[in-house]
Amino acid sequence: MNALALISLLMLLFLLFFMMLFAGLQALVSRHTARARLQYVQDQRLDRKLSGWLSRLRPIHGHLHHLIEASQTRLSLGLFVMIVVLLMLLGMTAGGLFFRNAKGALLLSFMLGAMPYIVLRLRLIGLRLRNRLEFLPAVEVFYQYYRVSGSTNVKTALQVCMEENRILYPIKPVFDQLHRNLLTGREPEDCLRVFVMSLGHVWAEYFAGMLRVAISEGNDISDNMKELITDMRRAQRSDQAERNRLLEIRVANFTPILFLALFLAINVKINPDNSYLYYVLDPEGRNMILDALLLIFASFLMGIYLSMRRM
Repeated sequence: MNALALISLLMLLFLLFFMMLFAGLQALVSRHTARARLQYVQDQRLDRKLSGWLSRLRPIHGHLHHLIEASQTRLSLGLFVMIVVLLMLLGMTAGGLFFRNAKGALLLSFMLGAMPYIVLRLRLIGLRLRNRLEFLPAVEVFYQYYRVSGSTNVKTALQVCMEENRILYPIKPVFDQLHRNLLTGREPEDCLRVFVMSLGHVWAEYFAGMLRVAISEGNDISDNMKELITDMRRAQRSDQAERNRLLEIRVANFTPILFLALFLAINVKINPDNSYLYYVLDPEGRNMILDALLLIFASFLMGIYLSMRRM
């Protein structure tokens, strides 16, 4: 097992050295400002190359791209992949050195490698909870401008809303992102998919479906939007109760970590020597800690899944 840990450590060091060397060469190239503006130079960046390689896997590439865009992070897809690879190598190295078996190396590598995706999911859930009660006022404002504009163009009504700042924070960036994506010539289906993913509830799906029909076929959707607003007003009380359940799930996600830390801290405080002997030197003790981390990680994933289903 020490050989596996040594190999993973060497891979991690080699990758870090390669990234530092690549960054240094990239800094030298970026001094030539005229050449740096060329699209060819931009495409030679390591994160761009990783993103291009991942684009061959269309379902995974599309899902990660939409997730990063919906969570409103500045990470590029290639940089996200680089962070995942580095954390996986770091987890394999730490697992091999501490647990000294293949199970520890592989499980810790998997858990650390999955952390960037989990962080994006948690950020997206937080944005959804923050925007949940603000969606109805935003739709009402858009409905007013849609009726004033003569019910002819969704993009025009959305543009007027953004220019006059009638849709307020915190939900304004979501509509601003939709407006910006539509103006840049992206496929309406792709833009609406990111919009729905940013909000994550059934009302957003209904609203996006109406916009899809209005954009593609040019139909008047004012009556449908009026019915949607009426239904959303009726469901507002139950929506507040659902927010409380989501908050309970998020709080419960962190309780196993607190209990494990409290349990270990008490044992170390009472008997440091035996705790070090059992938790660090004894293979059974290390295996128990690994199983506890795996169960906590699984419960964390289950909490995220339940939060997504409750949206």
